[in-house]
Amino acid sequence: MDDLKLALILNAVSPRVGGVLVRGEKGTAKSTIVRALAELLPSVEVVPGCRFACDPVAPYKECPDGPHDGGSETRRARLVELPVGASEDRLAGSLDLEKALAHGVAAFEPGLLAAAHRGVLYVDEVNLLHDHLVDLLLDAAALGTCYVEREGVSVRHAARFLLAGTMNPEEGELRPQLLDRFGLTVEVRASRDPGERAEVIRRRMAYERDPDAFAADWDSRESDLATRIAEARKRVESVRLPDAALKQIATVCAGFEVDGMRADLVTAHAAVAHAAWAGRDKVTTRDVREAARLALPHRRRRDPFDAPGLDENKLDELLNQLPDDPEDPDDTNPPDDDPSGGDELNQDGLENPDGPENPDGPGHQDGLGNQDQLPQNKSAQGQADQRPSGQNQPDLGPDSNDAEPNSSQTGEGQAAESFQVPGAPYKARLFSVPGVGGGAPGRRSRGRSARGRTVGSRTPKAKVTQVHLMATLRAAALRGWRQGAVVRTDLREAIREGREGNLVLFVVDASGSMGARKRMGEVKAAVLSLLLDAYQRRDKIGMITFRGTSAELILPPTSSVEAGAARMRLLKTGGRTPIAAGLIKAAEVLRIERLRDPARRPLVVVVTDGRATSGDADRATTLLKDTACVVVDCESGPVRLGLAAKLAFRLDAPVVGLSDVAHVMKAA
Repeated sequence: MDDLKLALILNAVSPRVGGVLVRGEKGTAKSTIVRALAELLPSVEVVPGCRFACDPVAPYKECPDGPHDGGSETRRARLVELPVGASEDRLAGSLDLEKALAHGVAAFEPGLLAAAHRGVLYVDEVNLLHDHLVDLLLDAAALGTCYVEREGVSVRHAARFLLAGTMNPEEGELRPQLLDRFGLTVEVRASRDPGERAEVIRRRMAYERDPDAFAADWDSRESDLATRIAEARKRVESVRLPDAALKQIATVCAGFEVDGMRADLVTAHAAVAHAAWAGRDKVTTRDVREAARLALPHRRRRDPFDAPGLDENKLDELLNQLPDDPEDPDDTNPPDDDPSGGDELNQDGLENPDGPENPDGPGHQDGLGNQDQLPQNKSAQGQADQRPSGQNQPDLGPDSNDAEPNSSQTGEGQAAESFQVPGAPYKARLFSVPGVGGGAPGRRSRGRSARGRTVGSRTPKAKVTQVHLMATLRAAALRGWRQGAVVRTDLREAIREGREGNLVLFVVDASGSMGARKRMGEVKAAVLSLLLDAYQRRDKIGMITFRGTSAELILPPTSSVEAGAARMRLLKTGGRTPIAAGLIKAAEVLRIERLRDPARRPLVVVVTDGRATSGDADRATTLLKDTACVVVDCESGPVRLGLAAKLAFRLDAPVVGLSDVAHVMKAA
C-alpha cells in the first residue's frame, strides 16, 4: 500500500494534484484507507452558518449565503461519500421549484459538492457512476467551482476538495477521457506474503475486540502524521520548481507519448507536493520520478483493451537524459528496486519499524505499513443481408476495414485449440434494440433519460427535478389560477429521450466447423470490434460459447470489456455444433439478468455458420422470441448452405455477413 498512501498524502498536501483513482481487486481495503485519510487532514476555519464552508479569510465572492459579516469557527475537514445511484441534483444541488414558481424565490438546496468543499469527496465504484455525474464532479474538481443552472436561475459556489475514487477493473473501466481527469492512479493488489497477510488478520481481530484501545495505540503516530501533512501543506507554496526539473518532466511526458498537457501539469504539481512532503525547498529528480510513477500509467492507454502501466526502466532512461540541477549535488536517482525513494519515508516519519506496543504479540507494525518488509507494487507495461420483418429485429445502422487475420488452424472434429487475436479491432456498425427503453444511460438504443431532447411532459410521481415550464403554466391556467400563483399540483416534469445502454450477449460458435484458419481469425476480429463498440456505447456485455455437447457462460454480464477481450483471446474451438444448447443458455442468462436489472434491454448477437449437429435448434429459438437478436453469418467458401440465414429467420432477426460487421463510410 506504499504507493496508495503516498498518492493520498500528496493530494492532501496539494489539492492541485487532482485527486486519486485507486484500481484494485476486491477485498484490498481500498475504501478503508481512503476513509482513514479524512482523520489526517488539518481542521478548517469556516464562516459560521455558511452552508458552503467559506474561508473567513477569503470567502467566495459569489457565495449564495453571502455576503458574510465576519467571524469564524473551527471544524474537522469532512469526508463526503457520493453513492453510485445519486442523482445530478443530489450531487450539484437543486432549486425548490415550488417556491421558485409560486413565490419567485430562488431557494437553493446545496448538494454533495458543497458539503465536500475544503474536505474529501469519496466515490466508491466510480466506474459504475453515470457518465454525466462523473463529468460534473470532475469539472468541479478541476475548476474549484460548481455551477448550477435551473430554468433561467444561475447559482455558483466554491467546490474545492480532494477527489478520491476506487474501482474494481473487473466491473468495467472508466472512459479514457474521464480516466485522464484523475491526477494520480494506483494499482492495489493483496499481498501474497503469508506473514503480511497474517499481520492484517491480527490487527483486524485486535480492532474488533476493542476498537477504542486499538485506536489509542495508534493515536500518537496518527497525530504526528497529521501534523506533518499540515506542515507540508504550508510549505508547498514556497517550493521551487527549477528549470532542470521542469525539463525532466517535459522529457518524461513526451517520451511516454501521453496525450495533451494535463500529464505535464499534474506531474509538476505532484513533484512539488512530494518535495514539500519530504521537507525540501525545491524539486529534485527523485520528486519527478515519484510523481511520474503515479501520474502517467493511466494516461498511456490507447484503447480500452490496454492495461494501464509504466515501464520504470524507460522512466529512468528518460530522467538520465538530462543532468540534475547543478545546485543539487546530492540529488540522485533512487535505485530501480526502490520506487518510493529509498528509506526517505522512514527517515521523514511515514514509516515506523517499531510501532506502538503490540497487543497481540510480535509483528505489530506502524499503521501505515513497513516499507522494508512490504513488497513494492510496480506496474507492468501495458500491452448478403436477409432481414425478415419483426418487431424484435435490431436496427442496422448505415454504419476501417478489418485487418488480415493471422491465426492458427484447426479442422472439424479436431481437439480444442487456441488462436491468437488477428490484428486490431475495427469500427463496427451499429446494432440497436428497436423501440424506446428506459434503462441505463448509454449510446446504443433509444431510451428515456434525464438527458436528451424533450418529447413531452407528465405529472410527477416524486420530487420534480426537471420542470416542463410550458406544461406547468398550461396546467395552472386550466385550473383557473388566482393572482398568477402556481401550486404543486400544477407542476409537470419534462420527458426526455436520449440513448440507452443495453446488455449485449454474445453467443459464439466455437465448434470444429468454425476452426478454419482464416474464418476463426475473422470471427475474433469481428467479436473484438463489437466488444469495443459495446465499450464506447456504455453497454454491459456477456459471452457464451458452444461446442462439443454443451454451452458455457465464459463471461457473466459485466461492464468490463477487458474481461471480454481476454476470454476471446483464449477462445478454443473443436467438436460438434450444439446451437440449441447455446440458445438455451442465452435464454437462461437473460432470465436471471432481468431479475437483477429489469430496465436494461438485451441484444443477443449469435456468431455462427449455422451448422447445427446436435439438439433441437428450432425449439430453442422460441425461448428468444421476445428478444432482439442479430445473427452474424460466418459461412465462407464458394458453396454456401445459408444455414445461418435460416436460423435468423426462426429468431425473427436480421443476418449479416462476417465481412459486413465493419462500419462502412458513405461516399460524399
